[in-house]
Amino acid sequence: MSTVTTELSGTKFFMNFPVTDTSHTLVEYRTRFGYQALEKALREMSPTDVTKEVAAAGLLGHGGAAFPAGRKWGVVKLGDGEPHYVCMNADEGEPGTFKDRWLMECVPHMALEGLIIGSYALQGRHAFIYIRGEFDLAYRRMADAIEEAYAAGLLGEHILGTGYSLDVVLYRGAGSYVCGEASAMLASLEGKKGWPRNRPPRLTVKGLYQKPTVVNNVETLANVPVIMRLGAAEFRKVGTPKSPGTQMISISGHIAKPGVYEVEYGYSWTKFIYEDCGGMQNGKALKCIIPGGVSTKLLSASEIEGVTLDHNSAVAAGSQVGSGGMIAVAEGTCMVRLAQVIQRFYHHESCGQCTPCREGMGWMERILNRIVAGGGRPEDIDRLYQISQANDGTTICSLGDSAGYACSAILDHYREEFEYYIKNGRSMYDGNLTVEDPFAAAGVAS
Repeated sequence: MSTVTTELSGTKFFMNFPVTDTSHTLVEYRTRFGYQALEKALREMSPTDVTKEVAAAGLLGHGGAAFPAGRKWGVVKLGDGEPHYVCMNADEGEPGTFKDRWLMECVPHMALEGLIIGSYALQGRHAFIYIRGEFDLAYRRMADAIEEAYAAGLLGEHILGTGYSLDVVLYRGAGSYVCGEASAMLASLEGKKGWPRNRPPRLTVKGLYQKPTVVNNVETLANVPVIMRLGAAEFRKVGTPKSPGTQMISISGHIAKPGVYEVEYGYSWTKFIYEDCGGMQNGKALKCIIPGGVSTKLLSASEIEGVTLDHNSAVAAGSQVGSGGMIAVAEGTCMVRLAQVIQRFYHHESCGQCTPCREGMGWMERILNRIVAGGGRPEDIDRLYQISQANDGTTICSLGDSAGYACSAILDHYREEFEYYIKNGRSMYDGNLTVEDPFAAAGVAS
């Protein structure tokens, strides 16, 4: 297993400059083609032309669902007399995901430029950035970027001397995971309880304040200036035909080199894990990967052999790229304990609006708590499957579905660990969730 860091898949749209104390500023962003795409869009293209270019580029959403951005924009009817809104989803509450935080801390103007271009394409007069409350540095960097943009005439009245005007509101959330769901986020923006809403109508028909609204992820919007500057044809040369461009990946867990990486779609998954990220800590073997945040189904080490990092390949393997929040799990980890931790999170974050999720999350957590405490029953495994299935497609948002998928995927792969725990009243792996002694480096006896 090699631990030599290799060149990551060539092209990078975001991580292509040295990060310094000032590299996030407008002055330095301009040295990296900053706001040239905005000027091109405002001076040379109509709003419809911008949308067509994004659609032609094949840009997929980077928030998890991978819905084509151009198709979403194209649904909004221009000239209908209604206010249109664009909202940047910067909530990023999915466990294991922190690549949007890097973008907002290191290249806030890139995402902001994409938001302005998107608002021009949809003829919006006001745009919103809904940012996770815990993101302090990211919040301050985005606030500074907005202030710099106003001072430079890139926001406000008659941007760059053209007839287009836009104001941007930076709104700080209060830490609710479910507000990362688009409709719940819009409810929170309106000052209401952050509850998801039933659809139809789609948000592009009745969204914020019941007006047509497009919600895009930070990374999705950060790609827009790249597309405008290079052109759709050049953008499509990167990645794969069905997954054009690059993917920001935040990897954590038992990996030797955790952090944020940018790879072209189609890059070898095993090469990424074993070479670029250095394999597992302490020379352990890889047990499984949670590919795109805990909402995506895990894949065992053998299942990622021959799989590439793109949407079609991940789906064919039985999971998804999701939000790009990858978690590496080493051999020796107790999967029963891991399931308990994940389920505790989902139970805590359920908004309680839908009965299957509100009651089902608590029920699943109580079962897992009982197993871990040594009081598991043989019927508990089937019960966990039944509750997962009961939540599938019966809730307004996908939180209940995701929790079920996460639990059932662990059961599918590691049922023998649950059976052992129930039969013997203890873990097959002593309840381990780490692969190293946290006190060893300090020389303290644990």
